[in-house]
Amino acid sequence: MSLTPGQLRAEAEAAAAGLPTLLLSAERLAAALVMGAHGQRRAGTGEDFWQYRPASSGDAVRSIDWRRSARTDAQYVRDREAQQAQSAVLWVSAGQGMDFSGGPDRPTKLNRARLLALALGLALLNAGDRVALAGQPPRLGRTQGDRIAEDLLRHAVQPGDDDPLPVGTLRPGQRMIVLDDFLGDPAPVVAMLEQAAAMGVRGALLQVLDPDEEAFPYQGAVLFRSGSGAATHDTRDAGGLRAAYLARLKDRRAHLTRAADQAGWHFGTHDTAAAPGQALMWLWSVLEG
Repeated sequence: MSLTPGQLRAEAEAAAAGLPTLLLSAERLAAALVMGAHGQRRAGTGEDFWQYRPASSGDAVRSIDWRRSARTDAQYVRDREAQQAQSAVLWVSAGQGMDFSGGPDRPTKLNRARLLALALGLALLNAGDRVALAGQPPRLGRTQGDRIAEDLLRHAVQPGDDDPLPVGTLRPGQRMIVLDDFLGDPAPVVAMLEQAAAMGVRGALLQVLDPDEEAFPYQGAVLFRSGSGAATHDTRDAGGLRAAYLARLKDRRAHLTRAADQAGWHFGTHDTAAAPGQALMWLWSVLEG
């Protein structure tokens, strides 16, 4: 099912609307969302109190905290913590494999990944961050949410099974969220993580799978084919493949978890049968934690 930018944004805003409620269950997430700013742990022009320090000759009289100073013979200045908008970039793989749904009552992996990416982007924009899809300049403001929705839909399903992240778009110090099924060759993902770590880029990988890919419920004769048709496997005993498939899926996740840990990233999973808010809460927590 194709979506218009307006429909995608409406769904994303509906999902993001529940995010503050979810964040209330974790104090640090709620505080990060409400304040919408990220302290740099240094004195500056932010709104949050950081520390008291003895006044020096260069301090203006108005900067002295007279209540604190009255407790001693010295004069103290109330420093505020510098705050700075951060940049976050989002990447949603649009490989053929992402355009899969195991049932008419489920979204495709691509549509769910788009929804999660936009909902997270809107939350970050509301928090005062600069946000964009990978390859686009991160910007502030509500209108940027419309641009992200349009860019997500403009990035159509690709002809091949994979849609690798354009690593040339990485910039030092950014945060990045990559949404994919990660069922293809993991080597490019590991290489991207190594490059990101070298550039000081931190972020998260979220594996989005359909319930059928999680449980492998197939029985009997089945012809398996990749989204593009480039790979096929014909079997008369699909049920006999379940244990081996689940073991390989477990190994793939363990491999990506180790690679993410080594790069200072996080690896998580999301089943399209689950509520989007669960994945949003996890994404927010790893970005703000």
